[in-house]
Amino acid sequence: MNAPIELRAWRQFLHLAEDLHFGRAAARLHMTQPPLTLAIQALERRLGTPLFERSRRGVALTPAGAALLPAVQRLVHDAEGLPRIAQAAAAGQAGRLRLAFVSSIAYGPLPEWLRGFRLTHADVALQLREATLDVQLAAFDSDDIDAGFVLHAPGAVPPALGAWLALREPLVLALPQAHPLATKRVLRWPDVAAEPLVIFPREIAPSLFDAVLAAYRASGATPRIAQEAIQMQTIVNLVSAGMGVAWVPETVTQLQRPGVVYRALPAAGLACETSLVWREPAVPVVQRFVDHVRRAQRGPARGHVARTARTAQLRP
Repeated sequence: MNAPIELRAWRQFLHLAEDLHFGRAAARLHMTQPPLTLAIQALERRLGTPLFERSRRGVALTPAGAALLPAVQRLVHDAEGLPRIAQAAAAGQAGRLRLAFVSSIAYGPLPEWLRGFRLTHADVALQLREATLDVQLAAFDSDDIDAGFVLHAPGAVPPALGAWLALREPLVLALPQAHPLATKRVLRWPDVAAEPLVIFPREIAPSLFDAVLAAYRASGATPRIAQEAIQMQTIVNLVSAGMGVAWVPETVTQLQRPGVVYRALPAAGLACETSLVWREPAVPVVQRFVDHVRRAQRGPARGHVARTARTAQLRP
């Protein structure tokens, strides 16, 4: 197999094709005319066809040379841009970010955070994947994701990962709209402790599952699990169908499903956290995203989402 033609030869062809003058092209290439003439002749031999017509009137492209010119222009342009691409990737300003997230934060600030990141990092390709904690941990182990938003009980962020607390919020109670408790102005723990419970499986958020069940037991109640479901949207739909009540993060109150009302129960003391997690040390593009979320989390967007959620969950 013949060795590939070096980029230098294509650059020499391009300069001569643009100038159609050996002397001027050689000067632009910082070389003398004879070596350029020899280089073009060598390129023509490699290709098996003349690229330039030489005559007393000057130099002109042959049909083969004219056909090559657009592709060589693209080749040289792309090659000259390679250092910029490498430098941008090294700085986290280009490349790929594989991001997983739990469904609850998608009802909260995540869309706005992603929009802002796209605006400021247009050369980073975002690959998004909705996934629960157990799926994300497996994806980290197999190097299928770079970062993720995970749901857990307060203070129970998964170990061995870099982490940033993105959101802390109460759990609120989702009830069927036709349920007698839905019309009560104030709910107390004894009112709801005996209600059938729709909840996520323990394996997808062990610390939060345990915290919910511990709250029941601390009140002297035994939780009656009526149905398990993975996605928050599915849990809310099951509540709407009258299959039970459910504890959901406050951001999920943005999902205004007909037949469901959300009620606060501060006495229950139930809360959850969503953390942004990543493998340490963070690669540049992940660090860029972490820094972006940190800045955005302190901005007005998060407060707006939280205020809207609180208003929604108190509706009778």
